[in-house]
Amino acid sequence: MTLRSLFSHLTPIILFALITPITLFTLLTPSFSYAYNPDYLISDWDLTDPFALDFNQIQHFLNRGYLGDYKTENWEGDSKYAVSIIWDAAQYIGISPKVLLVMLQKEQSLIEDDNPSENQLNWAMGYGVCDSCSKSDPSIQRWLGFGKQVNSTALQLIDGYLADIEEDGSTQGKYGPGIPVEIDGTTVTPANAATAALYAYTPHLHGNENFVTIWNRWFETEYPSGSLLKVAGQNGVYLIEYGYKRPIHSWSALLSRFNPDLIIEVSENTLANYADGQAINFPNYSLLQDESGQIYLLVDDSLRPFASTDVFHAIGFADDELVQITSDDVSAFEIGDTVTNSTQDPTGKLLRLTTNNALFYVRDGYRHIILDDIIAKLAYPNLQAVSALPVEVEQYKEAEPIKIPDGYLVKSADTPTVYVVSEGEIRAIASEQVFTSFGWSWDDILTVSQTALNLHRIGDSINTEF
Repeated sequence: MTLRSLFSHLTPIILFALITPITLFTLLTPSFSYAYNPDYLISDWDLTDPFALDFNQIQHFLNRGYLGDYKTENWEGDSKYAVSIIWDAAQYIGISPKVLLVMLQKEQSLIEDDNPSENQLNWAMGYGVCDSCSKSDPSIQRWLGFGKQVNSTALQLIDGYLADIEEDGSTQGKYGPGIPVEIDGTTVTPANAATAALYAYTPHLHGNENFVTIWNRWFETEYPSGSLLKVAGQNGVYLIEYGYKRPIHSWSALLSRFNPDLIIEVSENTLANYADGQAINFPNYSLLQDESGQIYLLVDDSLRPFASTDVFHAIGFADDELVQITSDDVSAFEIGDTVTNSTQDPTGKLLRLTTNNALFYVRDGYRHIILDDIIAKLAYPNLQAVSALPVEVEQYKEAEPIKIPDGYLVKSADTPTVYVVSEGEIRAIASEQVFTSFGWSWDDILTVSQTALNLHRIGDSINTEF
């Protein structure tokens, strides 16, 4: 099939549109609040996702207090740092490290305590200690110690309570999804297995309310990947990406990749929940040279080495464009494909067909159709489209369409639902209250074609106010 026939049906370009707040959220569901719902604590996935935080993100939370440098025996008697004990329990048992961190804070305030007692550390999870038990009881000493507490709690929740619920529908004969149970004089009907398991571990309303309060404070209201944040009254802009905050160290680097109009002012405490990620130091498509003389083209977060200085010059680059970097700088990046004499358009360009105005981004011998001109404005603000005949574009291999970049607020002309784009997904924003609580601006909402929206998976909606 030729490009002429393939794209002759393309719809006209949809341009930016002003949206009035009054009509945006009329068809969306109401927002959820932080109010404690005793029937639903967290989702089953929230309890069982071992990759909810990576090793460095766990360490970031531990750095708030004494556990950041704490080293002790794990359950097998080997000397380990607290971060390794938590990470190992999550990976080997299949529990979320978020749950373990919240339990440590709920039971003994260990995440944010700078000077805990030996008693706090030894009974870190309260495992094996019932309401009427003494911590000196000889029968429970086999569970004494931070490493044993973390491991035993993880096993109890996953291999104990959840396994019972999966096999029998309940655990301890009374805690299960849809089964009413009286707790502190109140009838609670757990909505899912995770809620039932947490009540089996802590059979009190107040303890589980504390769990939810801590969970919400740390994890429930996270800015989606692609958000640009800065602390009000301070210099410095950060990209939020996969749970990390990445400092952007120059205005030129910011402008080369992002839209400064999308920067949101937040509190220091909000930023503190994110671990430090790799800094963004250079503008996209910078030409960098290390101490050995190797030249690289920076493309997003990877360095593409040039096969030789002759290739560098043959493409049309000049030595005065080079920025000197160290080998340590190089080690922070992924190394991408080598740029050779046969590499086509390594920095990319936009081509517009003279026949029907179809727009393409071409790079490295591939063509990517752009289904809405707005996407080109967002993804490649510094590129101007060049007119091309179909035969010119057909020399490039066909590849996936270009999506809307992360961080943008979008809607279609057909519905009032507003989405934020994050990690390649579109996430519906549940209400006007949720929208304004995140610091988003009405003026930043873009109307795009439904075809462009359909390129993205639908992710989880954003329901809770910040």
